[in-house]
Amino acid sequence: MKVTGFTFIRNAIKFDYPIVEAIQSILPLCDEFVVAVGNSEDETLALIKNIAPEKIRIVETVWDDSLREGGRVLALETDKAYAAIDEDTDWCFYIQGDEVVHEKYHPAIKEAMNRWKNDQSVDGLLFKYLHFYGSYDYVGTAIGFYDNEIRIVRKSPAIFSYRDAQGFRKNKDEKLTVAAIDAYIYHYGWVKEPKAMQNKQESFNKLWHDDEWVEKNVRKAEQFDYVTNIDALQTFSGTHPKVMEERIERKNWKFDYDLSFNKLTFKQRLKNFVQDKLGYNLSYQNFILKK
Repeated sequence: MKVTGFTFIRNAIKFDYPIVEAIQSILPLCDEFVVAVGNSEDETLALIKNIAPEKIRIVETVWDDSLREGGRVLALETDKAYAAIDEDTDWCFYIQGDEVVHEKYHPAIKEAMNRWKNDQSVDGLLFKYLHFYGSYDYVGTAIGFYDNEIRIVRKSPAIFSYRDAQGFRKNKDEKLTVAAIDAYIYHYGWVKEPKAMQNKQESFNKLWHDDEWVEKNVRKAEQFDYVTNIDALQTFSGTHPKVMEERIERKNWKFDYDLSFNKLTFKQRLKNFVQDKLGYNLSYQNFILKK
């Protein structure tokens, strides 16, 4: 079984992305790794080159900054990395620059890849998600945080990155049929020093919206206001991936959240009850789960 990891990145240092940790977290499961490195304003290319030259193959790309709707450029960059994967690859393991896999899930992931390798009715494998917010001590519980997404797919000319690169589809616009893995992706996209997070918000919203929208809707500030931008959180009681330990040790800001304070609407509370207590998933699903 051949497994190829793939991702895309630009300005990783400028926006403090844990891209090194992201790649390292799944590298032991991969025979090789393809990284589409976009035209950056920092030393991102050198950063990627120094991770594992014997395994990593770099594709240098130029982002189309004229694409200002729906994060489409992110999907195009994902597709560039995916296209560069060798055709003899059985599974393509996708990881984004702010996602990390805990090493404790490696056996379950490997077992799932072996189990479904020869079942062509399965297009990919589905992960659960933990979305960290504000610091490494809290995870989001509001509806806006997606519960699952596809991160392993087959190598196929029919498969492509969907919308803003959150997931995948095939052919013209068909959902992939996937098998669920009992493993989590740890998403650290909302865990940054407040000034770095503010810079990211002001810059990255330009990938989804025009200047007028950004000017009207993105608050200008020295630091990102974590407290008023969240509905509900809960304390994280587990351990972080080992590759994240050094980064967490370097954390230079403090974020405390009053867990008794949340802004969930009645509709959101009802949805959470139906999902948590009754077992019905009411969230948007960009996939078809294999029975």
